[in-house]
Amino acid sequence: MSAQSQQAGWLNIDANIIAYAQTMADIENAIVVISDMAQKRSRIFLGAFARELGVSGYDSENSIWEKMILSYLSEAELETKMISELRFYHFIKNKPKSRRNYYLLTKLRFQIPAGRMVDVAHKLYYIYDDRGEAVKYAICRYAPLTFDFRGKSVIVNSIDGSMEELTTSDGKGILSRRERQVLSLIAEGKKSAEIAELLSVSIHTVSRHRQEILAKLQVKNSIDACRLARSMELI
Repeated sequence: MSAQSQQAGWLNIDANIIAYAQTMADIENAIVVISDMAQKRSRIFLGAFARELGVSGYDSENSIWEKMILSYLSEAELETKMISELRFYHFIKNKPKSRRNYYLLTKLRFQIPAGRMVDVAHKLYYIYDDRGEAVKYAICRYAPLTFDFRGKSVIVNSIDGSMEELTTSDGKGILSRRERQVLSLIAEGKKSAEIAELLSVSIHTVSRHRQEILAKLQVKNSIDACRLARSMELI
């Protein structure tokens, strides 16, 4: 893709958001990622911290996931990050539109190519559309961890500075009761036809629940959905 056509692909991102991300990367030396949730694409801004990780020339991704940055996480760390973000999304979604003044702060451990472990502070912000109905952008910031805090992930009130630790209860409502039933039966090895008969619903309804489960848990298949749901104590 040429530089001109690539630039054209980002015309829908608010110029103020781009300026904010670039400024944060420049001043805080951080790595900042803007994920366009509608286009399913991301733009990456590399501050000086990127050199510590050996990252260069990485400015975009055809995904909402910054795969090169996430490759420095172990599988366990990556799953923990995903679970925290799912719980945070549910937490903030249930807040009134006028009270979404929160961001997620997570401690991560990166293993850089030289084998050295680096403690990283990851911040996640959501920016909603004009109606406040859907997340338009997710903004991630990665920088060295400069202070410690209790727990692995905390929700921070950006107005008063208060923090509260994420708990399993923050994610209990991600799946509906029926979706948990369907996923539990999937975990037992039941096929869609068997699930439909057991729950007295159509196979079409079971298929719809399956798709909703994958979308809500942001996974690609039922095996990953069952594994993640067990980790989150949803089933």
